[in-house]
Amino acid sequence: MATDIPDFYELLGVSRRASDDDLKKAYRRLARELHPDANPGDAAAENRFKQVTLAYETLRDPAKRQRYDAYGIQGVAGAGAGAGPGGAQDPFAGFGMGGIGDLFDAFFGAQGGGGRSSAAVRQGPDLETVADLSFRDAIFGTSTEVTIKSPVVCDKCEGSGAKPDSKTSACSTCNGVGEVRRVRQSILGQMVTTSVCPTCQGYGKIVSDPCSVCRGEGRKTEERKYVVEVPAGVDDGATLRLTGRGGAGYRGAPAGDLYVHLRIADDPVFARDANHLYRELHVAFVQAALGATITYETIDGTAELQLEPGTQSGYEVRLRGGGVPSLKGRGRGDLFVRLVVDVPRDLTKVQDELLRQFAGERGEAVSPPDTSVVSKLKGAFGK
Repeated sequence: MATDIPDFYELLGVSRRASDDDLKKAYRRLARELHPDANPGDAAAENRFKQVTLAYETLRDPAKRQRYDAYGIQGVAGAGAGAGPGGAQDPFAGFGMGGIGDLFDAFFGAQGGGGRSSAAVRQGPDLETVADLSFRDAIFGTSTEVTIKSPVVCDKCEGSGAKPDSKTSACSTCNGVGEVRRVRQSILGQMVTTSVCPTCQGYGKIVSDPCSVCRGEGRKTEERKYVVEVPAGVDDGATLRLTGRGGAGYRGAPAGDLYVHLRIADDPVFARDANHLYRELHVAFVQAALGATITYETIDGTAELQLEPGTQSGYEVRLRGGGVPSLKGRGRGDLFVRLVVDVPRDLTKVQDELLRQFAGERGEAVSPPDTSVVSKLKGAFGK
């Protein structure tokens, strides 16, 4: 059996000179990837998870690491290891999923230290909703209200699931733990799997006289409204997390979280790219040719732009700080204004003649006057 165990350093993907911090980072990454909760029913992932756990447990202990470096797996198998197939020492004996779960919880924050509590198993569901915002509210921030149907704590039993003054007793299936463990033998030795107790649903207790309102769940479904504070600078598709505003947990277990996805309307004037804003500004042909002072709209109000004589279509003006506030609170983006010079249409007879004089002065060839019947009728009506 010992010869079938991969090299511990190779298992963790570290060198033989790896520091304690290197070992911890490697184990964190692999444990998240291989943990049975992330791979339900995957025996290969479960077996590999046990291997990397044993590798980390060995190499993080200086004495065990020294023996492993000197003698390999036989140096750390120890007298406590059970006998595997053929009488070989099985280094995985005693590393049932309960013990490995404790090590995983120590790394990733499960409550209670020794194993996962039934409350954590039965935590309420996370909920999602969508909030619609105007373009400007997303830029400057706002408060908006969302309405969701959510499991909430039953006010009749205050989340216990039992009628007032009724008694509860420890579940006989799990002995009040909220989990059931099953032990089986494999080529790696004893393997222990845990699952939520089917009798008490992970609560650990049996309610003999359930609450008449929630039928023993400790929660009921109601419509709730929440005010969401939207920070300045959010973009379309951003998600805000409201911790503890999700569905209430089973019989007093913690509530889940509420995720609010933001849907932001387009603006008829401005377009957005990251923290910058863009808009087009139409100016008359004569204004662009002779110069003018133009009043235009920014996201903050109105501003003035001084056009130099001969300004061309496509010319871009940059207004620094006229864009979107940074979510990190460090300044704002810029506003880019692209000028579009409008060429006049539907000229009056006088305007047509003046432009022809202008073209003649510049020596520029133009089309001859329109002498069609429609043109003559327009002229008759002063157009």
